[in-house]
Amino acid sequence: MSSTWGRNIKISIFGQSHSAAVGVVIDGLPAGFKVDLPALMTFLRRRSPGRSRLSTPRRETDEVEFVSGIVGDTLCGAPLCAIIKNADVRRGDYTEFADLPRPGHADYTAAVKFGGHQDPSGGGHFSGRLTAPLCVAGGICAQILAAHNIHVAAHIEKIAGVTDKRFDPVMLSVNDFLSLTHEPLTVIDPVAGEAMAGAIETARAEGDSVGGVVECAVIGLEAGVGSPMFEGMENKIASLVFGIPAVKGIEFGNGFESAALCGSENNDPFIFSDGDVKTKTNNHGGILGGITSGMPLIFRVAIKPTASIAKPQQTVSLSGRREKDLRITGRHDPCIVPRAVPVIEAAAALAVYDSILTKH
Repeated sequence: MSSTWGRNIKISIFGQSHSAAVGVVIDGLPAGFKVDLPALMTFLRRRSPGRSRLSTPRRETDEVEFVSGIVGDTLCGAPLCAIIKNADVRRGDYTEFADLPRPGHADYTAAVKFGGHQDPSGGGHFSGRLTAPLCVAGGICAQILAAHNIHVAAHIEKIAGVTDKRFDPVMLSVNDFLSLTHEPLTVIDPVAGEAMAGAIETARAEGDSVGGVVECAVIGLEAGVGSPMFEGMENKIASLVFGIPAVKGIEFGNGFESAALCGSENNDPFIFSDGDVKTKTNNHGGILGGITSGMPLIFRVAIKPTASIAKPQQTVSLSGRREKDLRITGRHDPCIVPRAVPVIEAAAALAVYDSILTKH
């Protein structure tokens, strides 16, 4: 399995949803940096299951155990190894999926790829549980970036047709990040958040699920970070974001909307602002030619509805070679989007920090 990523900051994620633990090894972190451990735990809890009426009832404390790479709260230069033990596991809920693959899930493709030897429990290595160690790595990188006045934040832009406001692509500030509402959902407009929560609860009551869109922004990045061609800023962010289960699309700046515009409408005029080169608008999302422009870096991620739903679905029996009906029980999120917000922030922080180290 390809679970290793990075050029300057290298991460390797290990474990399965219902194995003894999940974890990450991170190489390249700066010795001497003091990690705010309580802040890291607060960040991880935003992703943790069982803390909201809108998520799976599976409960995990997500307490991080550092095996190496940190002494007290200070990075020591050695590869950092962190594990998160799995406690609330129920392997029996997933036994049938080895033979009856869930529609929309990786059960079938995993069985083909690994000859039936994959771990189906909780989705195994394909589970969103593996985003917990990703948040450990990204959470630390976000703290390092913040120490250099580079900040990352995300919010839910859309769930089930209910839309939040978008970040201001030109005038975005740290205060905008601090003013985000996190209960019941991470949004700019609390009214939209309540409507989204209602849509999620309706889907759960109907035995169904819903998807949505997360918007993420990075501010404080200077111009000139990134590369053309295959190591562009978009490339690095996308490569990590697509490692998050259920992600089906990503766009930067105006993204797909730019395809309907003329060049005169889509191009961002250059201006001087306090002696620095900026753009009057930010349709390019802070990246031109794979390299940051100095404007807010903005991208959006499409997340599909949770594959595991209670409604009857058609599948096949791999052993019996016949079609069958499937009714899924167990504990599943009616919407993955709320818990994906910090994961996307973590992916952005990792990609940006890795790119900054490449520049310097």
